[in-house]
Amino acid sequence: MSRARKIQSETTTVSKERMYEVIRRPVVTEKSTLGSEHNQVTFVVPLDVTKPEIKAAIEDIFKVKVKAVNTLRQKGKVKRFRGQLGKRSDSKKAFVTLDEGHSIDVTTGV
Repeated sequence: MSRARKIQSETTTVSKERMYEVIRRPVVTEKSTLGSEHNQVTFVVPLDVTKPEIKAAIEDIFKVKVKAVNTLRQKGKVKRFRGQLGKRSDSKKAFVTLDEGHSIDVTTGV
C-alpha cells in the first residue's frame, strides 16, 4: 500500500482585481526572449503570490492555456552609493510555460 499523497487538482478562484495585481509586468531581457522559443513567458509578480494564482491570472487575462508555472525568488543585493549602504528590494519572477499553439505578445498592452 502506497503512502504517497494524491495530487488534488484544485481550481483556484482569484478576483479580477487580484489578477491584475498578480501580473505586474513582463520581463524583457535576452534570457527571457530565448525562453520564448520554448513557449515561455516571464513576468514579475508579488512576493506573496502562489503558482495556482499565477496560472489562473494568466489564463483569464490573456485567454491562453498554461502548461506549467515555475517561480524564482531573488534576494535584493546590498549596494553602496556614495559610501552609504543601501539594499535593493527582493523580487519574484514567474516563468510561465504555455501549451502548444498558444502565445502571448508582451509588446502589446493588456
